Amino acid sequence: MTIAALAAALLVSAGAQAQTTPPTGNAAPTSDSAIMVTIFFKHDQSRPLSELNAQLERQRFYKAFPPEGVEVVSWYVMMGVGQVVTLRLPASRLREVNRVIENSAWGAYHTEFYPTYDYKAVGIGNHEKAKQ
Repeated sequence: MTIAALAAALLVSAGAQAQTTPPTGNAAPTSDSAIMVTIFFKHDQSRPLSELNAQLERQRFYKAFPPEGVEVVSWYVMMGVGQVVTLRLPASRLREVNRVIENSAWGAYHTEFYPTYDYKAVGIGNHEKAKQ
């Protein structure tokens, strides 16, 4: 259900303009087909880090994630939470990214997904305007 809500939100945020040709499964992201998604990989804090890392290794998480051709915009450790990764990808590859996470991250991490967009220039512009 979360993925369905995410997909609906991403479609709405992409704008009302319809695509005339659907992108292929490995299409490069363009201004009209690229989406960004931020993924919270929340550590299972009931288990030690060495055990979590061993599970990620067994499940080949770092070999599978991110899938080839998916751009990593940022990848941070958030103390007390886990890892926070923002990806840019063609909308047509969202399912693939989800499947990679389901197959390689679940068990070591609890995951949350958020549609994401770059607001930095607007936020800084508003800040600068307010200071005048």
